[in-house]
Amino acid sequence: MWWFAASHRNLLMLSRDRLSLETRNRPILDAGCGTGGFLTQLAARYPNRPSLGLDADQQACGRAAAKSARPVCAGSVNALPFPDGAFAAIFSADVLCHRDVDERHALRQFRRCLAEDGWLILNLPAYRWMLSRHDAAVHNTRRYTSERLARLLKASGFRLVYLTYWNALLFPFMVVSRKLLPGHAGGVTLYPLPIDAVCRAATAFESALLRVGLRFPFGGSVLAIAAKEGVANG
Repeated sequence: MWWFAASHRNLLMLSRDRLSLETRNRPILDAGCGTGGFLTQLAARYPNRPSLGLDADQQACGRAAAKSARPVCAGSVNALPFPDGAFAAIFSADVLCHRDVDERHALRQFRRCLAEDGWLILNLPAYRWMLSRHDAAVHNTRRYTSERLARLLKASGFRLVYLTYWNALLFPFMVVSRKLLPGHAGGVTLYPLPIDAVCRAATAFESALLRVGLRFPFGGSVLAIAAKEGVANG
């Protein structure tokens, strides 16, 4: 699906330079890996670095392990089953927003499990007023502004080094489809191929703009990179 392709591309692209500075070959965690789509790309991008996934759904863990050929364990981000300082980086895409996650507790767990020079890379849905049947269908109970996410990270012992919205070009259509059109069923929707192609082109153009340093002032999602306190700005 176009949205997952764009999200995964942005997470990998915007974290690349920071992860390249890590020379100790410590592992990378995909926290809330689902069925392994992003973990598979993470393993392909860093084939010589250990990476692993975690998800609360045992069945999803099995599928993720098979898809990515990386170890995946069942567990909650509320109580990560890993030792202190274990990871060079933790990626977490659309997890803090989940109904079963305590966002503050999860952030403290991320900080505990990151090495002193580790990075946290987050993607989250934007704007509480955009909560809709889509969020209910995928068990989201929270959406975020960039300001609220920045405050949460600071309160949890992180220092924000990068923050942007994305999915800005398609955001007006997202508002119309989720908030204004009657009968929107919610959940993950597979669009007809021509619409999917337009969405892929729009988000690919956004990624190109992000790559050269542009940051979007609004959008359907918000992406943040934070350093565990004590890491130099990047």
